[in-house]
Amino acid sequence: MKIGSVDLVSPFAIAPMAGMTDTAFRRLVKRHGGCGLVVTEMVSAEGLVRGIDRTLEYAEYTEEERPIAIQIFGGDPEKMAVAAQIVEGRGADIVDVNMGCPVPKIAKHNAGCSLMREPQHAAGVIAAMTRAVKIPVTVKMRAGWNDDERNAPMLARLVEDAGAAAIAVHGRTAAQSYSGTADWELVARIASERSIPVFGSGDCIEPAQIVERLDAGVEGVLVGRGVLRNPWILAQAADLAAGRPVRGVTLDDRGRFLLDYIDLLMHERADEARAVSHDRWIVNKLRALGSWYTKGLENGSRLRTSINSVDSLARLRETIVEFFEINGDPAAPRLSSEVGALARC
Repeated sequence: MKIGSVDLVSPFAIAPMAGMTDTAFRRLVKRHGGCGLVVTEMVSAEGLVRGIDRTLEYAEYTEEERPIAIQIFGGDPEKMAVAAQIVEGRGADIVDVNMGCPVPKIAKHNAGCSLMREPQHAAGVIAAMTRAVKIPVTVKMRAGWNDDERNAPMLARLVEDAGAAAIAVHGRTAAQSYSGTADWELVARIASERSIPVFGSGDCIEPAQIVERLDAGVEGVLVGRGVLRNPWILAQAADLAAGRPVRGVTLDDRGRFLLDYIDLLMHERADEARAVSHDRWIVNKLRALGSWYTKGLENGSRLRTSINSVDSLARLRETIVEFFEINGDPAAPRLSSEVGALARC
């Protein structure tokens, strides 16, 4: 499939999840196959325009991740257009607009899902961006603000008319957050009405569910929490869609994924100013992932408790090796520095 001029080898993509889908995690998922597109954690348009270092870090990616979409949030058309130009200047393939985040601190600034409450203004944001850049502009939205404002079909039409090259719809309202179930009938309806690609999102935690959603009429599927639980899910869905046997994932595979993640994080944000706190940052990243990664694992709660109680990187590695019964030295990084230090874009 294509988004504008960008070719995707697979209709399955990693959905952006703040604090979770960093460049290290995205690279590891991409290496397993089945992933046609990765989307960065959402980046503040205001921060990009002002050149704030911490904001720019969220927009980092590596060549290995292509095609890459950098997702931005904001509500001012002029600033969003300038931010889109910055994204284009950083070499991204796509600039994506977050109109789906329900978090109050985002929504209260006329960004995220609150843009859905002003559809004409939201379309104006997209129009300003598409005039400013040559790369495709895409939109991620929800079903609506709440059950009384389920206006995704109307907004999808407006942003397509404004020049959006693709749309992703999470089948929940902002009021639902992640509770209840996603309305895939609404998502499929939008896909049938629009001429640009429509991705669906929500409640895909098994490979078969991803393929079922694709068969229901959408052009692609964005997977968020399902990838955090099972980084192989997109590859397994690709196997199913192609009629191949679904690849198995062993306990050893799951443990080594975590060790590889640690090794890649060792090369992230490791400047001298934060050297003292870098190990603690990595431990906290594993704690955050562990809250999802351990779901469905036999004795997963025990592993989660162990990870949450470790006080050093060495002990973190040992905990993972012991739980997953991995042979080898847990203190020795498994990935070469050449792989870990891929050039930043």
